[in-house]
Amino acid sequence: MDFETTGLDPAKDTIVSIGVIPFTLRRIFSSQGRYWVVNPGERLREDSVIYHRITHCDVKQCPSLGDVLPDVIKIISRTVVVVHYRRIERRFLDAAVRECWGEGIIFPVIDTMEIEARFHRQSIAARLSRLWANIRGRNERSLRLAASRSRYNLPVYAPHHALTDALATAELLQAQVAWRFSPETPVSDLWQ
Repeated sequence: MDFETTGLDPAKDTIVSIGVIPFTLRRIFSSQGRYWVVNPGERLREDSVIYHRITHCDVKQCPSLGDVLPDVIKIISRTVVVVHYRRIERRFLDAAVRECWGEGIIFPVIDTMEIEARFHRQSIAARLSRLWANIRGRNERSLRLAASRSRYNLPVYAPHHALTDALATAELLQAQVAWRFSPETPVSDLWQ
């Protein structure tokens, strides 16, 4: 799952697009992916439009977040949610549910960024790689989605489109499990 938002603070910002795509460790079901652009009910800030490229005209005729929220909750209630940087999706979804229904939502997620951070911090090779990167003047410590994907030789996608980022996150988890875990790894070892 991935969100694009009007900013980074769920207390004053809101979701403008949602992408979800089901997958297993062996297959991504692209045709079953869902993508919503929602009308945030407020003027979009210029700096957020630059990132996600969703404009005022794009959201004008779109449903509200409250209109699509039941579908989103139904989809994620049947699965383990996978995101890249759980604080965005967890906090924004909780704020949206509180706004619409008056109570919050807590759900476990597998965070590919946290998995990457865990191994990037622990590995001696990673520490040597960081040292060598610093010597060369390159910062390879980034845990952003594109940087994390590049360590597994995954393809480059244009960032900040909720459905594309959901797909990119699914591929990243598949690669992380293949390289760093196994298909028999308990989900409890992966989620936060």
